[in-house]
Amino acid sequence: MTETSKEPPLLIKAQYVKDQSFENPNAPEVFAMIQEEAPKLEINIDVTPTHITGQTYEVVLSIRADAKMEQTSAFVAELDFAGLVVLAQGLSEEQSQHLLMIETPRHLFPFSRAILASTTRDGGFPPLVVNPIDFSDLYQKRMGQTGEAPNELSA
Repeated sequence: MTETSKEPPLLIKAQYVKDQSFENPNAPEVFAMIQEEAPKLEINIDVTPTHITGQTYEVVLSIRADAKMEQTSAFVAELDFAGLVVLAQGLSEEQSQHLLMIETPRHLFPFSRAILASTTRDGGFPPLVVNPIDFSDLYQKRMGQTGEAPNELSA
């Protein structure tokens, strides 16, 4: 009995920080403020795939976190974490979209989450641990809004 070798539908060739920034514009005053009350946190997430060549794509998972105390900014953390991926030959458009918009960011997310937690901790704040994201649900909601497969995801 022999097994046939089958090309995996998705191969992640590289993962990397494409862009990262952390701003703590109101230090050191903000540290006294957060002792009194927790900052309000707003998190935005985007997924952007870009065709490179052939079956190769770059998928960028962008996360931006804004923490504010009323009108005072506690911190702004931004991360663009990317994966260079290769899709198998012969996939349908639907399969390719699924791999680029759902599966790739699902693989990139744990690394992005760890980087953001370390960055905010190193900035003097408690580590920001972003809750897991259901990229499939995000994709389905975007499809429902536009009626067609999105080429970017935002939340």
